[in-house]
Amino acid sequence: MARKINRLNARSVATITECGRHADGGGLYLSVSPNGGRRWVFLYRWHGKPTEIGLGSARDVSLARARELAGHARAKLAEGANPKEGRRSAGASFGECADQLIAAMRPSWRNRKHVAQWEMTLRDYAAPLRRLPVDKITTDDVISVLKPVWHEKPETASRLRGRIERVLDAAKAKGLRSGENPARWRGHLDQLLPKRQQLTRGHHAAMDYADLPAFIEALQAREGSAARALEFAILTAARSGEVLGARWQEFDLNRGVWTVPANRMKAGREHRVPLSRRALEILKGMSDIRDGDFVFPGQRAGRPLSVMALEMVLRRMKIDNATVHGFRSAFRDWAAECTHFPNEVCEAALAHVIENKAEAAYRRGDLFEKRRKLMEAWASYCTTVTAGKVLAFAR
Repeated sequence: MARKINRLNARSVATITECGRHADGGGLYLSVSPNGGRRWVFLYRWHGKPTEIGLGSARDVSLARARELAGHARAKLAEGANPKEGRRSAGASFGECADQLIAAMRPSWRNRKHVAQWEMTLRDYAAPLRRLPVDKITTDDVISVLKPVWHEKPETASRLRGRIERVLDAAKAKGLRSGENPARWRGHLDQLLPKRQQLTRGHHAAMDYADLPAFIEALQAREGSAARALEFAILTAARSGEVLGARWQEFDLNRGVWTVPANRMKAGREHRVPLSRRALEILKGMSDIRDGDFVFPGQRAGRPLSVMALEMVLRRMKIDNATVHGFRSAFRDWAAECTHFPNEVCEAALAHVIENKAEAAYRRGDLFEKRRKLMEAWASYCTTVTAGKVLAFAR
């Protein structure tokens, strides 16, 4: 019995949101990534080995065009040829190459926000390049997408240029283009675009630690997973990505320990977090409504809260002088100015890497029990509103 083909239609392609591969038949699939990215892939076996060819983003390549490309690939197979080897003559597009690079690099990126930024810049800002054959892209093409943001959004423009350069380098490595990279800065674009002012990253805007108890009181009055996740992030001094990706299997509630695996830590090493009484209360409250593996689930089944969920809590509370990451700075200021805990204990609580190699070589422990006292003191400070200290926060 022949396998059914043309299973999808334009409406289903536009509305499918479930992660995974969705078959159209004949080896053609619509692949939906966890963060919503959608691309066409053609799957086949070559000498018994499963092989995949990317056919481009569903944003740029229509269902009809994807079927046409899949048909060309099947015809190659019928002739005994590997469809992958004929890709250059077909003229792979910049969009296809960008999607393939992101897919290849995704496993090495621990931060979901980082992946989303790559996808957004190469999808939106580089939109004029996506349909162009990757071997036909010129310096003028690159400049045309950089100029609109070069002065208005200099940091974005810098990252966009670097990402375009990476895509073109990857295409060259695959034999899809030759010659110099038109997105190269030194000795090329630096002669054609005005030099940007030296950027200073500065610090993440942080709430004064003196205002935190009143803020926490207002935050506790709000409902929802995002509010609880933000409070938990503040009480543990953890990065937002560590909190959003937290799974129940990482917690030992009886011992009051959260063990964040190395692959989710910025420094790439396991980090144990002592949990204060209030942090444990939050976890127990979330366990009562447990839905899947993630401690702070999002609206989509099997997915955590989005990378913007915690920032949106601040926006809804009309907080415009602070960022989520800035609460780590508030914790550090409080620890330095209001406690006598040693510097190394405070730095360990933030999971900072010891820059002095000699000191790092001799320090084998993680100062866990000392950090437990520090985090309990921090939670006590955050959840005790000083009499007379009244601040207005939007509810």
